[in-house]
Amino acid sequence: MDVRALRYAVTLADTLHFGRAAQAHFIAAQPFGRRIQALERELGTRLFARTSRRVALTPAGERFVPRARQALAGLDALVDQVDARRDVPGVLRIGVLGFGLADLWPDVWDLVAARYPDLAVDTVELTWADQYDAVRSGEVDLALVHDVGGADDPTLDRVLTSERVAVVPVRSEFARADRLTRADVAGQRLVSPVGASAGLAEWGEGAGGRGRVTVRSPAGVATAVATSGRLGLHAEPARRFFPHPGVRYVPVDGPPATVAVASRPGDHRDPVAVVRAAARAVAGLDRNRIGP
Repeated sequence: MDVRALRYAVTLADTLHFGRAAQAHFIAAQPFGRRIQALERELGTRLFARTSRRVALTPAGERFVPRARQALAGLDALVDQVDARRDVPGVLRIGVLGFGLADLWPDVWDLVAARYPDLAVDTVELTWADQYDAVRSGEVDLALVHDVGGADDPTLDRVLTSERVAVVPVRSEFARADRLTRADVAGQRLVSPVGASAGLAEWGEGAGGRGRVTVRSPAGVATAVATSGRLGLHAEPARRFFPHPGVRYVPVDGPPATVAVASRPGDHRDPVAVVRAAARAVAGLDRNRIGP
C-alpha cells in the first residue's frame, strides 16, 4: 500500500467524483481509477460504490478514509519536523485553515511589517483535524484556526467573528431564501467536517439517511455540497473566498463563527507576540466590519 494511493482515496472521498479527484493530482481519470481499484484489491474490499450517476463511500470506505487521513497527517508532520525551512532565521511559519483572517489579514501584516520589514512568512495549509496539533507540535509558530472549542492548551486570541451561513445547492428550494432558521437546517443532512474537536459536530451530520459526506477543511465544503446535494455550514467570508457556481450562501440563524490566532503557551518570541498584537489591534479597530 503506497502513500500516493492513500492520497488518491482521500481526495476521491472529498470530491466523490473521479474526474475532479484525478485533476487534483494532475493525472488522467483512467489511471487514477486503476490506482483506486488496485488499493481496493489490496484491502480485499470495496471502498467506493460507483454507478453511472454517483460515487459514494461504502461502509468499509467510511471506516478506512478517516484512518488514511490520520496516517497521511502523521507522515506529513514527520516530514515537516525535519523541513529545513523551519530553522531559517527571519521566517515565521503560519498555519492557515480555510480563509484565515479573511479581509483583516492585509491590515494585520502591514502592522507586522512596520516592526519587522524583513520578516518572511511560510504558510502551511491546515485541516480541521490538525489545526491545533500543528501548533502543539511546533510544526507552525502560529495558526489561524476556526475555533470550535475543545482545545484549551494552545493560547487563543479570538479576533474575528462572522455570521454563520448555510451552503446550499443552487437547485435547492433553500437557494431562493433570504435567510434560513435553525429549524430549517435541523431537518437536513449536512456534509461533515473531519476532526477530533467536539465542537465540529454541530457543523455536520444531520438527521437520518445512510452514509456520510466528509470534508477535511473549509475549502472543501462548497464542492461537497454541489456534488452531494447536501447542505453545509460555513462562515460568511466563505462567500467571497470559496465561490462555487453550484452553491449559494444563505445567512442562517445560530452562533457566529470565530477565527482565532493560536500559539503555544509560553512562546514569548517577539515576532509571535507582534502578530498576535497586530491581529487584536486590527480586530478592535474594525468592530463594525467583523461583527459582534
